[in-house]
Amino acid sequence: MGSFCINLTLILALLSTSFRYNSWAVDTNLGSETESLTQELLESARQPEFLDWLRRIRRRIHEKPELSFEEYETSQLIRNELDSLDIKYLWPVAKTSLVGTIGSGAQPWFGLRADMDALPIQELVDWECKSKINGKMHAYGHDAHVTMLLGAARLIQNRKDKLKGTIKLVFQPAEEGYAGASYIPGPIMAGSSRFTAIMQGKGGHAAIPHKTRDPILAVSMAVLALQQLVSRETDPLEPRVLSVAFVDGDQAGNVIPASVRFGGTFRFMTLERYSYLKQRIKEIIDTRACVHQCSATVDFMEEMRPYPPTINDPPIYDHKDGNCIFFIGTQNKTATSAIKGLHSPHFTIDEEVLPIGAALHAAVAICYLDAHANSK
Repeated sequence: MGSFCINLTLILALLSTSFRYNSWAVDTNLGSETESLTQELLESARQPEFLDWLRRIRRRIHEKPELSFEEYETSQLIRNELDSLDIKYLWPVAKTSLVGTIGSGAQPWFGLRADMDALPIQELVDWECKSKINGKMHAYGHDAHVTMLLGAARLIQNRKDKLKGTIKLVFQPAEEGYAGASYIPGPIMAGSSRFTAIMQGKGGHAAIPHKTRDPILAVSMAVLALQQLVSRETDPLEPRVLSVAFVDGDQAGNVIPASVRFGGTFRFMTLERYSYLKQRIKEIIDTRACVHQCSATVDFMEEMRPYPPTINDPPIYDHKDGNCIFFIGTQNKTATSAIKGLHSPHFTIDEEVLPIGAALHAAVAICYLDAHANSK
């Protein structure tokens, strides 16, 4: 049998913190055994000593956020914890990444993944474990992702003699901005890409606009036309987004600039739609440039490669095969006065979710191996 990886990114969406721990398992052939195991793992992860350990790890990572491919201290922390748990690992992988192994090494293999990198955002949450690195913050919960996976590693390691296969622990760098891990086909979250463009005209004094070729006017028309890619060229039942996020020209108030730089992001549910949007964005910008006697260059930042749509393979819910994301909420409206969204300098999480994530990781992996063994 081949190996594969389940993508338990555990997206920190603003949902309820409640977790129906048996909902994903009801259709497996393990029945009450699966429910019993999941309950046991959750109770273990919620023990005061275990929860305190999870909190300490998450806060240490949160205080020292590191950007993509700079996760050296985070990687060292992870290696120290795996060493203390007597879990073997391969390091370095992809510069700062590492892959732990629990079990005999025999197939089937089951992979659990957590991303490690932070964002270039200045934290504005005033608490005792606020980021100590100026201009950097874990504003998407990757500190919690790593903590949950380490928690799962501890739970799984305590049951390593009962494993019916091998569990891989993938600590991945550079999810923010470098597209992270690759996925396999079926959509739950949109893919995304970015574009930047330079509209080149002829600058001059604002008092004599007829002697210029105004790139601001050309950009304005391009921005309006780009909005119609969603409103007039997209099936209303198909999700797509295109947003122009910045326009950057000369700062002088009485000068028409020679060029204007602008750009934004677009999102799509299939790679075919990515290609279509990419083509139409370029066509629209080039056409508006021509109409206003300007020229344009469009860059889709291919060196960072687009994020493909994230796919949930339905059979994983039956514990067969595939690639899957589970959503775990981190919001606690009774404990948090102001809930802020992802990528916000005010982003916070309820740390009571940490044992839930740890138990979910461990339960899915162990139960898959058990179901696979039973099916044979």
